[in-house]
This record gives sequence, C-alpha cells and structure tokens, in this order.
Amino acid sequence: MVHRDIPVLETGRLILRAPEPEDYPDFKATFSSYRSRFMGGPLNAYEAWMLYAAEIGHWEIRGFGMWMVHLKETDETVGMAGGWFPAKWPEREIAWIIWPDQAGKGYALEATHAVRAFYYANGWEGAVSYIDPKNLDSIRLAERLGAVKDPTAPSIDGNDAVYRHPSPAQLADSQLAHGIEMEISHYADPLFKPKGWAID
Repeated sequence: MVHRDIPVLETGRLILRAPEPEDYPDFKATFSSYRSRFMGGPLNAYEAWMLYAAEIGHWEIRGFGMWMVHLKETDETVGMAGGWFPAKWPEREIAWIIWPDQAGKGYALEATHAVRAFYYANGWEGAVSYIDPKNLDSIRLAERLGAVKDPTAPSIDGNDAVYRHPSPAQLADSQLAHGIEMEISHYADPLFKPKGWAID
C-alpha cells in the first residue's frame, strides 16, 4: 500500500510513484546485476531486500525519498529516481538508476529532471549527486542536468565525485532548463535515434 504522504509525479512518458512490494523483483534483479556495480552492488538477496526496505523507510524518516519510475503506456517499472540522504551523507542527494534493459531511452533524464523540479518547488535550495568516478554514464547525465564537479565538497567516503546541481535560481527560465526539456522531447519522438554518446 502506498504511503498517503508520498506524491505522484507525472511527465510526458512517465509516472513516478512510491515503491511498492510488487516492484521489488525488478529492483532485486538490477541490484543483483553488474548494473549496480557503481552503487554498492552486485548485492545478494538479503542485501537487496534490506536496501529496498531502506528505500521505503527513507520516506518515513526523511519525508522524501526515491520514486519508482513507471511507463505511462504500460505501467511497467524502468528504474528509480529521487532524493537520498541516509545517515552520514554530507548533503541531500539526487540519485537515479535505470534497469539494464531500459537504458538508453532518456528515462533517467526525464525522471531526474522532474524529481529535481519537485524538490526545488518544495524548499530545496540545491542538491548534489555522489558518483563513482568510473561511472561515466551517470557523470554525463549529471552534466546534462547542469551539475558541475565540486572538488571542495565533502564526499561520502573519499572514493566518490561530488556533482553539484544548479540552484533553483540558476535554473529558473534558463537556457539549461529549456535545453533539458528539448532533449526530453527528442527522446519522446519515435523517429529520434541518438548515436555516439551515453544517454542515461
């Protein structure tokens, strides 16, 4: 059952809802796979279950968290995106992961752009993303969202790079924001066939 305080977000192609029990198999499959190597994985069955429980509990403890990303047309899940701020995290983070078979379709960009807009509209003055320096796909996505590497910011454990997102004021009616919207609209175009760069 969805917690009553967790909002539902909608974009052109996606619906972001609270994580539910029926979403767990996709989560477990991804975090048990090589796809999760930059996020503490691959995890065994117990570790995956504990992390999923933490995803749900984070909403109760912090009042915000990660949404499960669903396709509007089919309602299938394609990944997660949202806010993350567990104990010992230096700052609030915007994070994402897309299931391996759903990569390359712009879902991470579309979901994360919506997540950031929601948090900024509800009081956040900024955010960071903690990214493994070897995770080039996530680094490129962070940069396309306007995040810039901040070498002066404290990291989680010294092994991650900190990418600082632009503030609400910097994003408001900016060329960057319009560019993100344009890129998302391209992914929604069935004739759009991107080549030559990482896209999630």
